[in-house]
Amino acid sequence: MTSSPVRGLWLALRLEVQESLRSRWFFLYALVFFGLMALLALTGISESRVLGFTGLSRLLVTYIQITMAVLPLFILVTTARSLVGDREAGNLEYMLSFPVGLGQWYWGKFLGRFLLVVFPVIGALLLSLVYGALRGHGLPWQHVALYAGLIAALALCFLGLAFFISSLARSTEVALGVSLALWLILVALLDLFLLSILIRAQFDPAFVVGLALANPLQTFRTAAMILFDPQLILLGPASYVILDNFGVQGYVVWALVYPALLGLAFAALGFWRFARTDLV
Repeated sequence: MTSSPVRGLWLALRLEVQESLRSRWFFLYALVFFGLMALLALTGISESRVLGFTGLSRLLVTYIQITMAVLPLFILVTTARSLVGDREAGNLEYMLSFPVGLGQWYWGKFLGRFLLVVFPVIGALLLSLVYGALRGHGLPWQHVALYAGLIAALALCFLGLAFFISSLARSTEVALGVSLALWLILVALLDLFLLSILIRAQFDPAFVVGLALANPLQTFRTAAMILFDPQLILLGPASYVILDNFGVQGYVVWALVYPALLGLAFAALGFWRFARTDLV
């Protein structure tokens, strides 16, 4: 007999958090982001001016660009081994002996991992507000709130991809290899895809830009830029296609909704696949 859906989900979530805290990876992960924010503050980056950005805005621009590279990689590497690792270690067979449904266990694990990966990154953003207040800088609450939303959407996206990979892989080595390959491909396509096709081929620029924006990393990067560069001057001619089709507010909504829905869709596919395989 299984427990109620909410109780089972909560038990699985709490177990995921407890196991992660026990393995200590969370503390190292949190140290990376809080340490990064502290390092950026101590180096005086908020006092410099680059491309017109100064004060706390300058610090946030630098932090969010580094986050774009570190957060997806960490999620993929640590999470893609999660389901397949439990199966290899025999933990999954042990967990399924408890009165918790498979769906409750899967989605509780997903939500627990989401909270763990998002909390330190957003916590470091809040730390920047404390630093800015102490230094007398203006506090860009709107930017911080939007960055928090973008981080949550990016985390959902790559968590979904990682759970999908883990549901398909038969070993942790395969899951890790596929995760690294996926991250490298997405990073490589940030600029290479857009520039090489526009220059060497005769595709419609709107089509090429649309394909580039299907990359969640590019979506995140462009949305982070649009806060401080509403005309997207740094993107060059591609900015006309984006602004003509989306507008500033429309693109921000796209950057928040698209990665989140993509991640949830892949997580659902992962559960569908996971529930139809040999679990033990």
